[in-house]
Amino acid sequence: MTEKEIVELIAAFMVLLGSITAIISAIGIVSLPDVYTRSHAGTKSSTLAVLLTLTGVFIYFWSSGHYISIRLVLGIVFLFLTAPVAGHLICRAAYNSEVKMTNKTGETVLQNNHDPK
Repeated sequence: MTEKEIVELIAAFMVLLGSITAIISAIGIVSLPDVYTRSHAGTKSSTLAVLLTLTGVFIYFWSSGHYISIRLVLGIVFLFLTAPVAGHLICRAAYNSEVKMTNKTGETVLQNNHDPK
């Protein structure tokens, strides 16, 4: 195997790993009990899935044609910065709207020192 084939194999493996992570994320969103845990599955693991996929595509384009896509780099950076913040804001809005947590949830950190009104 040449060096180019090895790098393309690594890129394909990253895309495959991103696809598997996306499937796990989708299963988590469907099966978890409340909005807080669903938001966790929706932001953390799907962010990882998209980042793995975009990084694999970036590596493939870079190795096959020495093409560096600024759009892919900006997409990776934008997603890495905005998805966790959006998940945090969704959970904070749900908490301020007094959305019930599942019975399995114990004490919350915000319970004693946060007044939504």
